Formats: sequence, structure tokens, C-alpha cells
Amino acid sequence: MAKHVGKKFTWVIKNFSSLQSEKRIYSAPVLIGDCKWRLCAYPKGYQVVDYFSLFLQIVDYESLPSRWSRNVKYRLTILPQDPKKWPVEREGYSWFDKVSDWNWGSSSMIPLTKLHDKDEGFLVNDELIIVAEVDVLEVIGTLDVSVKSKESSRPLKKIKLNEDCAESNESLKEASSVKESMVNGFQVLPSQEESVRRIFERHPDIVVDFRAKNQQLRTTWMNFLLSLIETLCKSIQELSNDDLVDADIALTHLKAVNFKVDWLEKKLDQVKEKKKKELSVVAQLQETEENILKLKQKFSELDAELSATRTALSFDDVVL
Repeated sequence: MAKHVGKKFTWVIKNFSSLQSEKRIYSAPVLIGDCKWRLCAYPKGYQVVDYFSLFLQIVDYESLPSRWSRNVKYRLTILPQDPKKWPVEREGYSWFDKVSDWNWGSSSMIPLTKLHDKDEGFLVNDELIIVAEVDVLEVIGTLDVSVKSKESSRPLKKIKLNEDCAESNESLKEASSVKESMVNGFQVLPSQEESVRRIFERHPDIVVDFRAKNQQLRTTWMNFLLSLIETLCKSIQELSNDDLVDADIALTHLKAVNFKVDWLEKKLDQVKEKKKKELSVVAQLQETEENILKLKQKFSELDAELSATRTALSFDDVVL
């Protein structure tokens, strides 16, 4: 799955051990700015051995206008499911374009030995959690889409990355275009601030047992929570069974890092019951519709038979 909140999206790779034979795998695309992005992972490494490789890509880059390009600050994070462990991060500041630079990331994201080490806590229940943050800083060329990006009015210089697609902290700080807010010790985007405040107002003990100190890790788990709530706010018709399975997984992860989310578990159970009822009612409606069609057909046949029965004999029919 790929859960999207603001400029960040989370990719939970399920059944990771079964993907070792795959050359590369992709996340579901998400719309950020005016184009779609996705993650591409190489479980056994790309151009390197014994490493997990990870890249941020533009989706359908072949169809982009020839002079299209985006100046992007991005962060790729492999998230441990133990709040006491440190995440693995790569940050980059790159130009994405159609010709050659539609794909940026790290060939040596994390050693496979570290990734598979149970003590590191990255793979739990054969699931790997990856978070991507995409901040579009400068825009060249436009696309005819309904969602427009918020462009920075300040021109930024083009900076080359090292082989891990990382750069100096000074450049990254200079490139930052969004001022984040602090809410109860969590760094959040301005668009998330009101939602996070309301969560803490109604559930002040939600993170009383959450021990992670790393701010990026705290932000990632808060985004995980917001993504789950966003899923539950969908219309029942829009919710798929896969969404509910993913919601269950997300809830399990939040409980594992000591978020107090019993209230959210109850809401999820309510949504599941509603979805179950919806599917039942839809099935009954379909069955009823089929019965109505059959009855209409039977009515037409009987009506035709009745019309034939009521037809008077002609003179020729009588004297025949």
C-alpha cells in the first residue's frame, strides 16, 4: 500500500521475503504537486550487491513535455518498527526531468544484513515500512491536471548529489520551503497542525508511553496515524477491503510502538461493520434487481399470452 498525507507518503511492503526473486518492485503512485510519484525498490540491490536499493521516480515520465522539470527536495526513510531504534534516511536535492533525471535515490540504501537483522527491527511480520517526503521547490513547464503545485517564488540553484544522492545539511536547510510547527513534541506541517491539536485535545494520553526521541521518527509515526484516520474518513462506498486490511496493519504498528489507540480501534471496528453491512445490502440489491428483471420478463411473456388469448376470431377463422 501507499498512504498519502500532504507531501509525504508511506509504503508498507508486505510479504517481503517472498519478493527476493523480484528484480524490482513499485509502490502505488501518489499525486504530489502537479504530477504522480512512486517509489522503486530493488530487494537485492541495483548496480551494487548486498544492499537494498531505493529510488523516487516520476510516473509516466515519457509522456511529459520535453522541457518539463521539477526542482525537488526529498527524503527517503526506512522505518524501524521499534521506536528505540534509529531509522535509515537519505536526503536529496535534485532536478527531475523527462530526459535523464526522472529517477533519484540510493543504490546503497541499507545493507541487506542490517535490513534482515531481527535486532534492528526493520522487518517485523515480514513487512517493511518506507516513508517518502517530496517537496517541490521550483517548477519548469506545466501539466494539464486539476491539482496544481504550490511553487516557490525564490529561484534555487541546481546542486549535484553524491553517489548516495545526499548533500550537505546547509543546502538542505537552504532548500526548505515549508516551516513546520511543533504540536505536543511532534513536528508537523501547517496543514496538519489543526488535526494533530484536535487529536491531543480529545486523547491527551495517546503518546504517554511512546518513547521515540528522534524527531523524524516521531513525525513519521504521526503521519502514520493521520493516514489511518484519513482512511477511516473515506465514504464506505469508497473504502475497499484492501484499505481495511491496510488499516488493520497500520493500527497494529501504532500499538506496537505504544500509541494508545483503543478509541481508534473501536472506530475501525465500526467502519468494518458498516462495510460488511454495505456489501450485504449491495448483494441483496443485486439479487433483487435480478429477480425484478426476471419478473419483468415473465410479465412480458404473460402479457403477450393474455393478448393472444383475448384476440377475437376473424370471419375466416370461424368458417374455416
